[in-house]
Amino acid sequence: MAVKTYIAAITEALDLALEKDENVLIFGEDVGKNGGVFRATDGLNQKYGDERVFDTPLAESAIGGLAIGLTTQNFRPIMEIQFFGFIFEVMDSLSGQMARNRFRFHGTREFPIVVRAPYGGGTHTPEMHADNLEGLMAQTPGLRVVMPSNPADAKGLLLSAIESNDPVVYLENLKLYRSIKGEVPEGYYTTPLDKAAVAKEGEDISIITYGGLVPVCMKAAEMLEKEGINAEVIDLRTVSPLDIETIGKSVEKTGRVVVAQEAQRQAGIGSAVMAEISERFIMSLEAPIGRVSAPDSVYPFGAAENDWLPQVDDVINSVKNVLSFE
Repeated sequence: MAVKTYIAAITEALDLALEKDENVLIFGEDVGKNGGVFRATDGLNQKYGDERVFDTPLAESAIGGLAIGLTTQNFRPIMEIQFFGFIFEVMDSLSGQMARNRFRFHGTREFPIVVRAPYGGGTHTPEMHADNLEGLMAQTPGLRVVMPSNPADAKGLLLSAIESNDPVVYLENLKLYRSIKGEVPEGYYTTPLDKAAVAKEGEDISIITYGGLVPVCMKAAEMLEKEGINAEVIDLRTVSPLDIETIGKSVEKTGRVVVAQEAQRQAGIGSAVMAEISERFIMSLEAPIGRVSAPDSVYPFGAAENDWLPQVDDVINSVKNVLSFE
């Protein structure tokens, strides 16, 4: 298997999808000849032409409306929102239209739309670019929300999202784009949606996390291992709907849990995970659930991001607090 960056795996998935199905289209702000602000679509316009990979005006609401309209003509649109912080401009298309259309048409029509967008902090972007707004999408019934944490999943989950006949919000962590590399299988393959992964086996405590915080939690688990603490790390991958079965098996095995997210405490989907565990698996718990998150404030300016975002030590301290409960 080749070793690729997170963003290279995404580009490869887009290329393979365009090659496989002529009804797949990619569009958004600067995704054409420029290849996107982060070069996720680099070279695809030149390879497939202006009719399949093309720029739109700087109008997120128009991008969403175009995607919905294209599905009525049997296209499979992949729309890019340049930064997920701009999602408010297209909320009606997402929550008011895409999410409801399967119900509205009594299941007789398909809406195979992929909404790609980068999110997250640690790269010092301008204000309103780095927000973690996955919770808004996860609280909208009818939308699937996918947040890969490594290159292999980034490729496989994206291809699964493109194959899906329902709308998928596919969120790509900004910091991971070029900061991590990993082995990626060759050719076309899919990774199942709605299925969490056990990123690391463990017996003492479950760390349940997703997206950009998975590498942070893996590093914390590695350091805890040196102290004799064997933590299991669950990578949710799809945050809506949640894979309750995998979460439950881990909780029943370890009896102690830390839920970790990059988003603010009141945002993200950590609260939903904790609620599901409390409702379904409370008899398996030996201690209150720990939580790691950013503070409940608006996203800070870039210079303060590293002080604001959850770090390895925050995860380690939360794990030790849960383990010390008697």
